[in-house]
Amino acid sequence: MVNRLADLYPSSVHVESLGLGTALDDAVWNYARQNDCFIVTKDADFSEISLLAGFPPKVIWIRRGNCSTQAIEMILREAYASIQAMRNDFEIGVLMLF
Repeated sequence: MVNRLADLYPSSVHVESLGLGTALDDAVWNYARQNDCFIVTKDADFSEISLLAGFPPKVIWIRRGNCSTQAIEMILREAYASIQAMRNDFEIGVLMLF
């Protein structure tokens, strides 16, 4: 996915490439906070952490059920403007995409 979206999101990295593939959510959260990253997830856990801990990091929560990698790619492409707007909005910590 990172390679497929490199034209729009060139600094994206996957948790696996950071050695965080099997890490607890807190470790991923802390990495994202310390490195000014967004977390893109299909898991509600990060949205819940955001409610408790605040942001950063900001969370992009993909709320689509089982779907293909291509479908997720299209969701993120279509939401590019919304994601960029979220970057500059200091009141939004979670963006839900369907």
